[in-house]
Amino acid sequence: MGHPRPCRIDRHQCGAGLCGACTIHIDGKAQRSCQIDVGSVAGKAVVTIEGLSPNSSHPLQKAWVIEEVPQCGYCQSGQIMKAAELLATNPKPSRAEIISHMNGNICRCGTYHRIIAAIERATRGA
Repeated sequence: MGHPRPCRIDRHQCGAGLCGACTIHIDGKAQRSCQIDVGSVAGKAVVTIEGLSPNSSHPLQKAWVIEEVPQCGYCQSGQIMKAAELLATNPKPSRAEIISHMNGNICRCGTYHRIIAAIERATRGA
């Protein structure tokens, strides 16, 4: 979709829009890519995890590493993209706002406490 590097987020997740692991941004809004027809994004800004920053320097990506969020890694790109949407509109969310916004993005390993900690750290600049 016009991305200068190969897109690696094309693996099949749940395929039913239930888990959020395939979350991407379309015109700045988090969307589950498994529910989007390619033709419907023509002319729109589509950003995958690879496009969030050119060298993984986004505060969320740094915070994810520092907080050691990933366990299996299945959901991580979707979690980060959903969190990035939140911070783009609310750079200093409360813990309750983080939890509410991230609700619906499933982590099969249950690392929710580390996900929340990483988002909180990113608000401080990682």
